[in-house]
Amino acid sequence: MTRGIRKARTRTAAAAVLAGTLTVVCLVTAEASQDDTARSTACASRRAAPLLNVDYRDGSPNSGLPDLTTTHAAAPDASSVVPSGDDHAVEHKVTLGDPDYVSDGAPRSESATNKIPEGQLRVGDERRYEFSLLLKDWKKWEPGDSSHGDIVFQGKHAGGNLPSFYLMTKRNSIAFRSPTLDLQATVVDDFREHLGTWMTFRVDVRWADDRTGYYKISTRMPGESCFTPRKTYQDVQTFHPKNPTTFGYIKWGLYRPGQSLADGDVPTRIVRHDNIRILDLAKN
Repeated sequence: MTRGIRKARTRTAAAAVLAGTLTVVCLVTAEASQDDTARSTACASRRAAPLLNVDYRDGSPNSGLPDLTTTHAAAPDASSVVPSGDDHAVEHKVTLGDPDYVSDGAPRSESATNKIPEGQLRVGDERRYEFSLLLKDWKKWEPGDSSHGDIVFQGKHAGGNLPSFYLMTKRNSIAFRSPTLDLQATVVDDFREHLGTWMTFRVDVRWADDRTGYYKISTRMPGESCFTPRKTYQDVQTFHPKNPTTFGYIKWGLYRPGQSLADGDVPTRIVRHDNIRILDLAKN
């Protein structure tokens, strides 16, 4: 799905998006459980029903959605809305070793849709999740540095469960992971040339508590006009909480699991997110 609002010159040109309009997807078919980095020269259209759009146009941390959960970290700049082109984006910041950047017992600052019905996920749903990400003032990884990763987007089961999936920075790449299923794939080989610019991600999921689900991950990097499929997992159990729960939700921001100053991890990380969209692929 192309970005709905043109944010800055660094962002790629995209067609305006209205409810019920065509979404754009590259004509590249990903082989299940095999890397697919082929570039497409044409785009095909597919309809999807929009459920939720968090675009921060009004300049507020909850984007005008009263039930959107914002950060639980105490630091005033753990979560803030910043100018982005002629609009706004949300910025999350985490500084290790500072208790004001601890949320729910860990160094993180995130927003979530756990209290918004349109943002919840349940068995039988078929959803498309899209978001744009900017790594702000990001220290590049060098050999010898800590290899801990930073989680920037999650599909989370409620009730203290592990996430179904997440996207994370890993050294100088971005990876997709499903920890319970032990799945991992690199979806951005090297983001260093894109630091400070907007990268857009798409994750299509059929939520299933048996092996009829799927994950399909695509990216649209700066300079690209349509999405490129990066990885597909077919016939997988995507709804797999360890503790009983009937729903999940999505989270975005910055989560730095297992990191500390003692381990030599980067003291401060900052990420920006924008145009977080949820669409119903079953309604077209």
